[in-house]
Amino acid sequence: MTTGKVIVEVPATSANMGPGFDVLGLALDIYNTVEMAVLPDEGLVIEATGEGAKLLHRTGSRLLVDAAMRVFSASGIDPPGLFIRQHTRIPVFSGLGSSAAAIVGGMVAANSLLAEPLPPDKLLDLAAEMEGHPDNVAPALFGGLVAACRTDDGVKHVRIQPPASLLVVVVAPDFQLPTKRSRDALPATVSFEDAVFNLGRTALLIAAMFSGDANQLSWAMEDRLHQPYRSKLVPGLEDVIAAAKDAGALATVLSGAGPAVISFMTGNRKAVGQAMKEGFLRHGVTSRIMEAAVSGRGALSSVKNY
Repeated sequence: MTTGKVIVEVPATSANMGPGFDVLGLALDIYNTVEMAVLPDEGLVIEATGEGAKLLHRTGSRLLVDAAMRVFSASGIDPPGLFIRQHTRIPVFSGLGSSAAAIVGGMVAANSLLAEPLPPDKLLDLAAEMEGHPDNVAPALFGGLVAACRTDDGVKHVRIQPPASLLVVVVAPDFQLPTKRSRDALPATVSFEDAVFNLGRTALLIAAMFSGDANQLSWAMEDRLHQPYRSKLVPGLEDVIAAAKDAGALATVLSGAGPAVISFMTGNRKAVGQAMKEGFLRHGVTSRIMEAAVSGRGALSSVKNY
């Protein structure tokens, strides 16, 4: 076990990408930072700064600590004490993977402290088990666009690097939407027709990303499994999507469980972001345009010796 301090950067993520419900996720270059060190005496020292710092003490910090302890336990290690400092840039309850960032940050930091006894695929299994699904934790770990699903042999994933020409803009409304509330809005069953609709769009989306044909995204990101049911929780969502299209976006979708919305384009990035912001405002919702791009890297760690 290292006697130094581990520093980990974890990217934000946008899950689902429209039709890829609980399967697809994209890493974005908005990073949370986690510092972790083993203390010689018993106890837990936690510091939190940044987005939702007060809330982090109740939720994000607990997730991060639990995630770290799962790695220690899987490695047969019981640290005497632990120091954790986290600085958060990812808004909480926004649909940008704040919980996945906490889980992945805790696990990667703990694994780095132990000189990385657990391989990345094992970390993915542990993270997906804790999160409940792999769509956010996979891109948080590996970067890029990741397709991932559970199997009897653990979580299997394929990482794709989206075309360099593909730009994104994220607009986050100034309210929080807990994931549980967003999940509760979904139906228990869907029609066969809607399931096939999403299968076709997901296949087209993956093919478009592999081939670099961004123009296909206009059709590939259509969804019938989650976004229509969640739209009532995000005032003005349909208007925002239409405004983004008029401003030049190829596709605009709810980011994860929402309420953040993400648009994809090859140009007009500033115009699209402003159009989305104005679309929300027409429904009495203030929002902010978040500077973001596709992140080609997942969680990175470094060690600073005392």
